[in-house]
Amino acid sequence: MNDFLNQVILDNSVRDYLILIGVLLFVSFIKRYVSKGVAAVLFRLVRHWSPQIEEKDFTNLLLRPLEYFLLLVTFMLTIDRFTFPQVLNVHIYNKATLQDITDTLLSLAFSMSIIWIMLRLIDFIALVLEKKAELTEDRTDKQFIIFFRDFFKAIVFIMGAIAFIRILFGPSLVEKIIAGLGIGAAALALAAKESIENLIGSFIIFFDKPFRVGDSVKVDAYQGTVEKIGLRSTRIRTLEKTFVTVPNKKMVDSILDNLSLRTQQRVAMRLELGSETPPDKLIKILDNIRSLLKSNTNILPGFTVNLNDFTKDTYIIQIIFNTYIIDGSQYAALRENVNLSIVKLLADHDVKLPTTSTNVTLNH
Repeated sequence: MNDFLNQVILDNSVRDYLILIGVLLFVSFIKRYVSKGVAAVLFRLVRHWSPQIEEKDFTNLLLRPLEYFLLLVTFMLTIDRFTFPQVLNVHIYNKATLQDITDTLLSLAFSMSIIWIMLRLIDFIALVLEKKAELTEDRTDKQFIIFFRDFFKAIVFIMGAIAFIRILFGPSLVEKIIAGLGIGAAALALAAKESIENLIGSFIIFFDKPFRVGDSVKVDAYQGTVEKIGLRSTRIRTLEKTFVTVPNKKMVDSILDNLSLRTQQRVAMRLELGSETPPDKLIKILDNIRSLLKSNTNILPGFTVNLNDFTKDTYIIQIIFNTYIIDGSQYAALRENVNLSIVKLLADHDVKLPTTSTNVTLNH
């Protein structure tokens, strides 16, 4: 039996191969239980950050990457006692041997597992913050979390790319790339000028908060509801239900009207009456319109009703009032109510509108 176990195949004994297979099978069998245990320990360390997070959510995020990491580390530690078979150690490319390539592949796999775990940790932190954001009414908090989750993931990917370059081509190339970035920083900044400006604009939006997700805004010729604030642009659902993408630089550099932050809406009406209207009726109409606006609880005090101007054909009455109603449908209903009341008032006084001009002009 010992002779069989000591038999050498490809520069390694049968015993070593059996140990490797046994260890890998054992770890493959227990890796899920070990990973769940590690995840449970880590969860106990971080659960005070957010009591709303359940252990299964945290475990589901880290379980698979921890399993592959555990299996890979076990394989690397076990294979370390092996002697690479010289018969297989042939030159593949340039001066690189098969052993060099396998070592490189293992290093890449190890780096990928680390990056995977880091990405899942970022997802967990984002999940914790999202649970806290759900306790507030501000939808921007959640968008803010998504923004920085993607931002930090991009940083991890960049660090991973640098690690891959270092593994594949050596540290000298990384040093040259870093030195080259110093030399070409100006050219790179110039080429990416718009992207950098949009990125800075996104930070300004999140910290200065001129608008939030869900706000109704008007910028240049576009008006609509903000649906998403990204790293480069802001997405707006317009009144026509189209989806407009506006660069963040434009959102912070242009004059932006945040319609959601207004506390009142202003209505300006121009009512034209025929010149044949007797003065006494004209005075009564003015008084009745004032009484009409005063009795409406949706109209704020301080309104204006006056004979603003007149021509040889018309008397021009100016009506200006403010309302606290912001909702579009309720606002439209209020205007309709006021308009119908004025029409009924004119009919009660047997006053007709001019037939040669527009009788009511609305501006707001």
